[in-house]
Amino acid sequence: MAKITLGCEPVIGSLILSTSNKKDYRITNRLQEGKRPLYAVVFNFVDSRYFNVFATAGGHRVTVYQCLEGGVIAVLQSYVDEDKDESFYTLTWACNAEGNPLLVAGGLNGIIRVIDTSTEKIHKSFVGHGDSVNEVRTHPLKPSLVVSASKDESLRLWNVDTGVCILIFAGAYGHRNEVLSVDFHPSDIYKIASCGMDNTVKIWSMEEFWTYVEKSFTWADLPSKFPTKYVQFPIMLASIHSNYVDCNRWLGDFILSKSVDNEIVLWEPKPKEGTPME
Repeated sequence: MAKITLGCEPVIGSLILSTSNKKDYRITNRLQEGKRPLYAVVFNFVDSRYFNVFATAGGHRVTVYQCLEGGVIAVLQSYVDEDKDESFYTLTWACNAEGNPLLVAGGLNGIIRVIDTSTEKIHKSFVGHGDSVNEVRTHPLKPSLVVSASKDESLRLWNVDTGVCILIFAGAYGHRNEVLSVDFHPSDIYKIASCGMDNTVKIWSMEEFWTYVEKSFTWADLPSKFPTKYVQFPIMLASIHSNYVDCNRWLGDFILSKSVDNEIVLWEPKPKEGTPME
């Protein structure tokens, strides 16, 4: 019998982890940003120089903070959108060709704002989604690329440096309801996983369209003239849950997906040869 390594065996039931080394965690600071809800908080994970810098999103405001010695938190910047009815749901860190940190935020209005934190100005505004943006994620191997998931049933791949919309994941075999979450594979440069209110998780590949991704880095014309391509066929469709799937994350080659049914499932996608939709 083949030996099953830890972490690859199927588990049913509850798992309780205990440790003899008790950790002493305590609150070092507490911040209150008015009375509006905060939907996102993200540390700068793309630039080690700013490892202690994080940003929050809520209402029509994005705020940047820095963690200082002794638990002190300093406000560095605050961006207030011109539209008071905007409500930012999601944000992520990215960078331009020079390596300067950028903040990418999206929300209710469907417009994605790219903020250059080094100049404290709007770098780009991405208009394309037909409804609100639920999540934006940064490519771990190409931090100038971000993907957005929208209520308009589509995903879009953007180059934050040139402002180009490279790929649109939608169409014949795309999501049939609101897309709630999306994630890049941590080591496979081509793969994306998405999920939503159609109760499915879909895995997409950019390999066939990678020449367009590369072209986006040197595009010097107007972003609207870029030959944006539609990706209509995911390489796998998985019905893991029986209700809305509102979050999915890659864990190596495995996927963690969460349903509104109070359930998180760790599973391994294995597309079959000749039947990519199975």
